[in-house]
Amino acid sequence: MYKILIVEDDFTIASFMKKHLENWGYYVKCTENLHDVLKEFTEFDPHIVLMDIKLPFYNGYHWCSEIRKISEVPVVFISSVNDNMNIVMAMNMGGDDFIAKPLDLSVLTAKIQAMLRRTYDMGSKIPVLEHKGAVLNLNDTTLMYNGQIIELTKNDFRILQTLMENKGKVVSRDTLMNKLWQIDYYVEENTLTVNVTRLRKKLESAGLIDFIKTKIGSGYIID
Repeated sequence: MYKILIVEDDFTIASFMKKHLENWGYYVKCTENLHDVLKEFTEFDPHIVLMDIKLPFYNGYHWCSEIRKISEVPVVFISSVNDNMNIVMAMNMGGDDFIAKPLDLSVLTAKIQAMLRRTYDMGSKIPVLEHKGAVLNLNDTTLMYNGQIIELTKNDFRILQTLMENKGKVVSRDTLMNKLWQIDYYVEENTLTVNVTRLRKKLESAGLIDFIKTKIGSGYIID
């Protein structure tokens, strides 16, 4: 899942962008400490930065130049100051693109998608499994649904990965137990039931109702 850092001092605009981009499946953070943007950048480690120019303490040009000292991550400037001089300045300070306010969300999304594709895809995509809007990221073992990140335990992830790789097919309990516990000693069969029950509760709390179904006497299925 791509991570986007928004550096914007207008809370309304920042929240507006955040909500829109989360609906597109991105993991978005709005900078809270505008006095130390670099610290938040390093801690969040985003794939792309959306940077306003006019900021308190230090402007966006300053923070872009600071980011460039440690990273080549794409920086897209967003500003109402859209005259040619500022656009040229933004590019000269290390920016990769410029979007004028007021924002057109379709343009914003298209530019972000193009920037991420050019920078990170390299002909391949982040390996994910998707079903009914739920996206399982095989790199960071997280589940994304309806704009929210669902943190998974190791067993949660293995159960979901196995079932989603075989969606539409019943996966036997023995198969799941071998996936979870590749060990020689005996594991009680009820242990799998406990793990699946806990995972179901976690999914239901996020809005994924009846995502995993039980086939009595056979196993489990995602259909």
